[in-house]
Amino acid sequence: MRKQIWLAAVLAIFLAVGTVYAGKISMELGRDLFNDPELAGSTNESSCNSCHAGGKGLENAAANKKLSKLVNRCLVDKMAGEKMDGRKASMRSLKMYIKSLQN
Repeated sequence: MRKQIWLAAVLAIFLAVGTVYAGKISMELGRDLFNDPELAGSTNESSCNSCHAGGKGLENAAANKKLSKLVNRCLVDKMAGEKMDGRKASMRSLKMYIKSLQN
């Protein structure tokens, strides 16, 4: 019984650490996602960078309060992928990177 409790505790710690790590928001993650042709299950080998190299066409992104919706529209309509949850670290990192392209 003690062995099972100990194993459950160790597993819980690993899951907690993995969840925290997976939830980190970063500019690097955003850059990687921006250049990923498989982002959100894209099926046509396009990435955000395919249409917006160097931030082209994203001049007003920082001011746009609906940036997640615009990103999702591109993901679904242009990249033939799936929507991303705007609350997740991946979308937040992607938005952070997009906003940085204006500077």
